[in-house]
Amino acid sequence: MNITSLSELRKLYGPASERSVKKEIPALDVHAIQFIGLSPFVVLASGGVQGAMDASPRGGDAGFVKVLDAQTLLIPDAPGNNRLDTLENIVTTGQIGLLFMVPGFDETLRINGRAVLSTSPEDLALCTDARRTPLLAIRVVVASVYLHCAKALMRSKLWDASLHNARTQMPTMGEMMRDQIRAFKGEDIHVESQAQMLDRYRQSL
Repeated sequence: MNITSLSELRKLYGPASERSVKKEIPALDVHAIQFIGLSPFVVLASGGVQGAMDASPRGGDAGFVKVLDAQTLLIPDAPGNNRLDTLENIVTTGQIGLLFMVPGFDETLRINGRAVLSTSPEDLALCTDARRTPLLAIRVVVASVYLHCAKALMRSKLWDASLHNARTQMPTMGEMMRDQIRAFKGEDIHVESQAQMLDRYRQSL
């Protein structure tokens, strides 16, 4: 059976706890700013006008996402595969959700808001690092902020190195892409070795 109404859903789970409702705040505070400063990794969630959804990982040195003030963030865009799923969604709807993670922390930080793609020289200068000046920066206007509890990462034991899988447990990225494209598109592609792929990645980190 499927849940098809909000009343059915609430009957199954009950009301949100007072604490979970009160923890949502409308701007970045000292703790959120410190969390972002420690974070080398964020997932950007976005949606397009036709309902297409996207969740894209972004990484850099800790603090690569810049806090301008309590309502504004800058996320430098780094070289990728030029699909531009997230960037296209931002152009069409401007909606964005962020999930920040800090290695060793089981808590995460969630931020929702509106975004634009900025090529302002001032914004790009703030996002410039030793590697590059980005082509653009994602400027986020913060609407809501809240800390997410540790349960998901505790359950997954994400940071427990003793549970990390050897990369050899699955085929290389190139081999998996070849198999998927062959199965669904009926085409073959050249397959790089893992070493070749990693070397190519390093050239645009």
